[in-house]
Amino acid sequence: MKILIAEDEISIAKALKVLLVKNKYVVDVVYNGKDALDYITHFSYDVLILDIMMPEMDGLSVLKEVRKQGITTPALFLTA
Repeated sequence: MKILIAEDEISIAKALKVLLVKNKYVVDVVYNGKDALDYITHFSYDVLILDIMMPEMDGLSVLKEVRKQGITTPALFLTA
């Protein structure tokens, strides 16, 4: 299973990645919404983990944009 983590807090992103990789998931990490949108539109993911508040584009806007493009990957949102 391939997962994208989009989280601007580097320590949180790294901790999530470590936990998921230990459980045999393939994980990509990005630190802002624009990079998340780019990765989602160019690569296939089974799950998206999106921070709600990120630089350049928030997680809700990222999800709205990918849904407009017909991408229906399940998403989980993180927030402070």
